[in-house]
Amino acid sequence: MPEEDSLKALKDSIIMSLSLLPPYALVGLITYGTMTQVHELGYAECAKSYVFRGSKDYASKQVHEMLGLSPMAARPGIPQQQPGRPPMVPPGGANTRFVLPISQCEFQLTNALESLQRDPWPVANDKRPLRCTGVALSVAAGLLETQFINTGARIMLFSGGPATEGPGMVVGPELREPMRSHHDIDRDNIKYYKKALKFYEGLAKRVSQNGHIVDIFAGCLDQVGLLEMRGLANTTGGHMILTDSFTSSMYKQSFARVFNKDADDNLLMGFNAELEVLTTKELKITGLIGHAVSLNKKSVSVGETECGIGNTCAWKMCGIDPEASYGVYFEIAGQGGPNQMQSGQQQALIQFLTRYQHSAGQYRLRVTTVARPMSGPSGDPAIAQSFDQEAAAVLMSRIAVFKAEVDDGPDVLRWVDRMLIRLCARFAEYRKDDPSSFRLEKNFTLYPQFMFHLRRSQFLQVFNNSPDETAFYRHVMNHEDVSNSLIMIQPTLDSYGFDHEGGQPVLLDSSSIQSETVLLLDTFFHILIFHGETMAEWRKAGYQEQEGYENFRELLEAPKEDAKELIQDRFPLPRFIVCDAGGSQARFLLSKLNPSTTHTSGTYGGVAQTAQTIFTDDVSLQTFMDHLMKLAVSGTG
Repeated sequence: MPEEDSLKALKDSIIMSLSLLPPYALVGLITYGTMTQVHELGYAECAKSYVFRGSKDYASKQVHEMLGLSPMAARPGIPQQQPGRPPMVPPGGANTRFVLPISQCEFQLTNALESLQRDPWPVANDKRPLRCTGVALSVAAGLLETQFINTGARIMLFSGGPATEGPGMVVGPELREPMRSHHDIDRDNIKYYKKALKFYEGLAKRVSQNGHIVDIFAGCLDQVGLLEMRGLANTTGGHMILTDSFTSSMYKQSFARVFNKDADDNLLMGFNAELEVLTTKELKITGLIGHAVSLNKKSVSVGETECGIGNTCAWKMCGIDPEASYGVYFEIAGQGGPNQMQSGQQQALIQFLTRYQHSAGQYRLRVTTVARPMSGPSGDPAIAQSFDQEAAAVLMSRIAVFKAEVDDGPDVLRWVDRMLIRLCARFAEYRKDDPSSFRLEKNFTLYPQFMFHLRRSQFLQVFNNSPDETAFYRHVMNHEDVSNSLIMIQPTLDSYGFDHEGGQPVLLDSSSIQSETVLLLDTFFHILIFHGETMAEWRKAGYQEQEGYENFRELLEAPKEDAKELIQDRFPLPRFIVCDAGGSQARFLLSKLNPSTTHTSGTYGGVAQTAQTIFTDDVSLQTFMDHLMKLAVSGTG
């Protein structure tokens, strides 16, 4: 059965991961189905586990009592962990029974994993299997609370389907009851959503206070409830991987990359990080957008306006990695007030203090201080010349995604449009009410098209995506750096043809689809190779196998080689798609292209039409720019 193949692949990947961990790393195992089982790895005589009812919500104290544990604070005489040393194992307690160093329990843990089978609880043909995901997570959090508070720890959840039992259930066991969709959420036709969301948000708050990370690995064609559980990964800095099955290479390679190591053989992950931001009097902090929680630390640097996670100058990141990035937002102090800045350029200073525990055990502090010139109330041309349109696009995208979590989609799109019009009206050169005179400096010219593609992206448009997919895409956007985020907003497109060697960047436009070219699309989440109509026919005819057609064979191989390079360091691993013109998978490409040639454009059906026709009511980039210029020069905002 496919489910059993998926379970076997999952067990194999977890057993493989044990070899990637240092021997002193502490590990434990909790399995769940109709019931939740906590495996006592310290009991070597035979397999032993404690069973928790899947339909009951257990308080932290109950978990401690049922497992026979007491919190660290109640265990006098136990020395604290020293920086730079492996975690200590105090006598008794969770550390000698449920959570042990790999060097001590690898045999028992491997045996427990290898003997795992599908939940023996019978499942009727018209029912879903009972799955108490919420109880398993709650018990895991309770177990770590006993003796690992503010010690680096990861709870890795592997979910093969939606929670159908107990607290945190996202759908009932009856198969006739469908998973919630975006349409159901908009109409408030959601039976379990609000209750499940409240449960997981409470659990996320508890886990983040303890300094622990939650990673979610979903391996299921159906939704598993990522939308409800998103707070667990978003607030703790955990990973979120969404795949169709645990047998897929997308899951296997992404999971293995979690355990990547540096040159000194230390895991590329940090724990219990804190970011504090200090500013001089010219600037005020309005907030941060990224995978963090507020530490509610007030200072004179904190502004009254709130953007993202605000009203604080310090944030906690339970988990960080070299790729993690955070957007910090500021405002100019005293704008419009009586104490406006003096004439002449001033410098504002910003200091970022990052404290974290390295995977080797040491506690580290990184201090970054930057100085930035400030303009007076009348403005300064140098400020415009220093505008970084790529960074600005990503920062604005994060605000839009943050707003999309709480506001209606059309309201967010109107906000994006309003901010773009305001920027163009402020920094473009034009004669009032004359759109033809509109000009942008070269470091502003790409910004409007970034916003055009952001409006059409899966981050703000939920059509054709499940709620789980939307939660996954937004999670990754809030983690990645500027270059990766830009690929998500405006994918890259390369063309391969006989008239040039190698890939050549082309416009993300329907006019780039030509019958005698191969296209390579990188959306960050998908790597797609698209064969034009003629290319696909030649390939199907097998010309690449014939003598004298070596150049055609090389042309077909070139995008595959470039795709391998793109995939090499990408996390999570993107989905790899090979398709032909007119094929069903070509929709992944067509949905990203600027529809400059549609069924309504002038040349449709005429002899001049050589590019792909896209059947859509979406406006093209040119129409979008025409409207933008008209509104920007009108001066009405």
